[in-house]
Amino acid sequence: MSGTVLSQKPGPIGVFDSGYGGLTILRHMRKVMPEYDFLYFGDNARTPYGTRSFQVVYEYTLQCVTRLFEMGCHLVILACNTASAKALRTIQQCDLPRLDANRRVLGIIRPTVESLGEMTVSRHIGLLATPGTVKSLSYPLEIGKLFPDITVTSESCPIWVPLVETGNFMSDGADFFIRRHVESLLAKDPMIDTILLGCTHYPLLYDKIRKYVPENVTIVSQGRYVASSLRDYLNRHPEMDARCTRAGTCRYYTTESQDTFLPNASVFLEGKIEADTVTL
Repeated sequence: MSGTVLSQKPGPIGVFDSGYGGLTILRHMRKVMPEYDFLYFGDNARTPYGTRSFQVVYEYTLQCVTRLFEMGCHLVILACNTASAKALRTIQQCDLPRLDANRRVLGIIRPTVESLGEMTVSRHIGLLATPGTVKSLSYPLEIGKLFPDITVTSESCPIWVPLVETGNFMSDGADFFIRRHVESLLAKDPMIDTILLGCTHYPLLYDKIRKYVPENVTIVSQGRYVASSLRDYLNRHPEMDARCTRAGTCRYYTTESQDTFLPNASVFLEGKIEADTVTL
């Protein structure tokens, strides 16, 4: 991006994900903030990020954030737990001052964590997430900062994202993998009364997860909490709100071919969409 001059005109809110799961976050944002313009960017050609190293995730995420800036976004949401865990802080601290100190990149871990304090009575929370998110310890660390009395127990679910992205998440075979990880998590800590779905793909598995979770245990999906947090952020930062356009539009971009992206994206969204392919 060296030498690139970024437009200072108001633009859409950028929403980035390594794959398709961020579409579940975008869907809630558009419900809560229908008047705003959004631009969704999926790095679908290089997904999944969950099993990649911190350095690779950081480099890939920075490339995509930079492209969203070039496309006119002043505010970018990393609607991806892995990118939020492995890349957000470095981009905020090291790259934004160099690229444009007035632009912002936000993640989805902090707003999710902020919602947990009022949900758990036992103060024991379970986390279901990808290997990358679990290994990063991002959720236990953030929860520990805000709620030091809460105990977090994590379970890595490496097969759940492929189940969703291959369209097999409704199959009977999916139940085997879902039940195994849910039961493993609950066996680690029987006092868990709240389970956080720490991956944006997992809302599509909600009904199956619910089958194997006791009725008295709350299951937390991220979308509505992240959307509410974004609205609150813009209310508290009118200078950024003024840089976000409002025509109620949403455009979709992917690093994958349109023929591959569109049918997979339709699993996460209601109605047909159009998308353009971008080369990084």
